Amino acid sequence: MKHFKLISVIIILALIAIIIGVQCGGRSKAGIKDDRDAVLNKYTVNFLDVFDTSTDITGFTTSQEEFDKEASVIKEQLTYYNNLYDIYNDYDGINNIKTINDNAGNEPVKVNSDIIDMLQFGKEMYTLTDGKVNIAMGSVLKIWHEYREEGLNNPEAASVPPLSDLQEAAKHCDINKLIIDKENGTVYLEDADMSLDVGSIAKGYAVQKVLEYCKANGMDNILFSVGGNIACIGNRADGDNFKIAIQNPDLESANPYIEKVEISDGQCVVSSGDYQRFYEVDGKKYCHIINPDTLFPAESFAGVSVITDDSAKADALSTALFNMTIEEGQAFVEKLDNVEAMWVYHDGTKEYSKNFKDSIIE
Repeated sequence: MKHFKLISVIIILALIAIIIGVQCGGRSKAGIKDDRDAVLNKYTVNFLDVFDTSTDITGFTTSQEEFDKEASVIKEQLTYYNNLYDIYNDYDGINNIKTINDNAGNEPVKVNSDIIDMLQFGKEMYTLTDGKVNIAMGSVLKIWHEYREEGLNNPEAASVPPLSDLQEAAKHCDINKLIIDKENGTVYLEDADMSLDVGSIAKGYAVQKVLEYCKANGMDNILFSVGGNIACIGNRADGDNFKIAIQNPDLESANPYIEKVEISDGQCVVSSGDYQRFYEVDGKKYCHIINPDTLFPAESFAGVSVITDDSAKADALSTALFNMTIEEGQAFVEKLDNVEAMWVYHDGTKEYSKNFKDSIIE
């Protein structure tokens, strides 16, 4: 998915979470016994061909073979959701988000229930965030995507879209014209000039669904990092929580991490920021997170990180908070159960929600 096109050294370095103490791969030097007296060893794998980003899977199993089987299942599941939620590519035998966009204003599209559920979740996030997350903003985001791609490919000619073009496109972002018919299993865009862009929720939603699938199938002691969307099943084999280092938005800093936190079974850490997908015009950075109110990239923060128990919600909330003022964001988080957030300004200053510091480790 070109929306997630970040496979470069800079982007890999910009992953918001690095697993502390995890080796590059293979068997760890010391095994850990579980309740069955089986020795569990640490294994890792990395792949770059799902959601066009870097994915790291870390697990504790009794053998490399067992881990490879689990990692294969995880990759297969992530690929399944990648194909369903793709807005750029067609796949044989699949009606996906691109298919829905291609048929805007024409006819309803029969789709898999995993698309319907994800889009319904997107509508719920639109309501929860008061429109700060809008999966129906494809017409606006498409313009920014095209200008960003041109700016990256030809920096000397980089420019920003005319406000008039963005305002015209914004007339076609009414999420109420996204018609979901669960009974018939169809999705229809009433506006022919409308399109969906699910980048604010799709990756986190997929991670959450895969985590639930793995847990239901008996997998344990696994940490996912999909382009920085971090989620875990269980804990480390020794019973300790997983320890996560959050990427410093200032990629030129001597300290690559802005904070270190720990998470346990079912928890996740997701960040949004202006340091991953961006281009520059006349020395000014324009990131991929577009504020629905201004139709321009949000500028208040360098990064926002969310800790909660649902990767899909964390993905949406980190985007929403990035588009809010600190006062709005603090008040918003206070109303939510089991959600904590950290805001990072461009000078490195940090603000925290009430209980975020409870997860911080030295």
